Amino acid sequence: MSESTHVAPPPAPEAKEARATAVKRRLWLRRLLQGQELVIAVIGVALAIFFSIYSSAFSSQSNVATLSTYVAPIMIFGIAEVFVLTLGEIDLSVGEVYVLSPFLVVYLHDAGLGVLGGIVISLVACAAIGLINGLITVLLNVPSFITTLGTVFALQGIVLLSSNGIQINPAGSGTIAKILGGSTYSPIIWALAIAVVGHIVFRRTTFGLHVTAVGGNQTASGEAGVRVGAVKIWCFVLCSLLGGLIGILDGYRIGSLNPGTDGLTMMFYGVAAAVIGGTALTGGRGTMIGAGIGAIVLGVLEDGFNIIGINAFAYQLVLGLAILGAMILNIQLERTRSGRGSGSLARLITRLGGRRATSS
Repeated sequence: MSESTHVAPPPAPEAKEARATAVKRRLWLRRLLQGQELVIAVIGVALAIFFSIYSSAFSSQSNVATLSTYVAPIMIFGIAEVFVLTLGEIDLSVGEVYVLSPFLVVYLHDAGLGVLGGIVISLVACAAIGLINGLITVLLNVPSFITTLGTVFALQGIVLLSSNGIQINPAGSGTIAKILGGSTYSPIIWALAIAVVGHIVFRRTTFGLHVTAVGGNQTASGEAGVRVGAVKIWCFVLCSLLGGLIGILDGYRIGSLNPGTDGLTMMFYGVAAAVIGGTALTGGRGTMIGAGIGAIVLGVLEDGFNIIGINAFAYQLVLGLAILGAMILNIQLERTRSGRGSGSLARLITRLGGRRATSS
């Protein structure tokens, strides 16, 4: 006696097409989620369009120059912090290095070393500060937050004692001052150039790959032959070196040096730019281009709020919410890449896409 088997009929062409559409939609959404830089760039463009429509002053040539002065220092701070944030560390002292470096240039210039000599030795001194931070963090196992917090107060005391709390003018003038931040667009040109070089170092060199690897899994990186301690120390050196460069550029741009400048706030703006742009505070993921885009978005927000007359305190509120939103997005991105987290945003989108396909 033969047994009859039930063969399911082939799915209708409409059902196949609906499933294919749902799969394409899910893949597109997944790719979009995995490119936080693109998301932030779209937000930045939307904000620029909104402010331009609201007020024609936003897109004027004079305001573009003003906007560049907002963006440039935050962008370089963000790039500097990407090196250490990708490791899962942080450098709080880079803001005070920013304050110290132009004062060092003046003191060295007055000592007879000239402007260029003063700049070179000042940058070397800034790199040495980063070296000290790195050595204490790596060799003595002191958390980088504590190490660099102590450095903040030490450098702040050095600046105030050496200057007696009095504002001074930067050393030198003329062509060198214009190149180093004195002309209208030189700071943003420096910032963009540093972003490009930083991106190449981070994505196209062995050192950059090692930074990401150490931040992702320090133990596994060490077992694979990566010199974990050296990588960390070099990242602190680069961070402080860039902090010193920003201070020199901003000193020539502003035209005066104030020992009471709040470098810590500038540093946190840089961290915000890096995080908003896609760098993970927990380490393992960093993006120089994202930090640059994040800085532009923050600059557009601050400048746009000033133009349309919104209370300056609102900028701080938006900045805090943006950081929280970026961190939530970072976590979802990491879950999406690793395939973990059944409650992740990507899986929720997948389910919604599947439900729509079924209902259709």
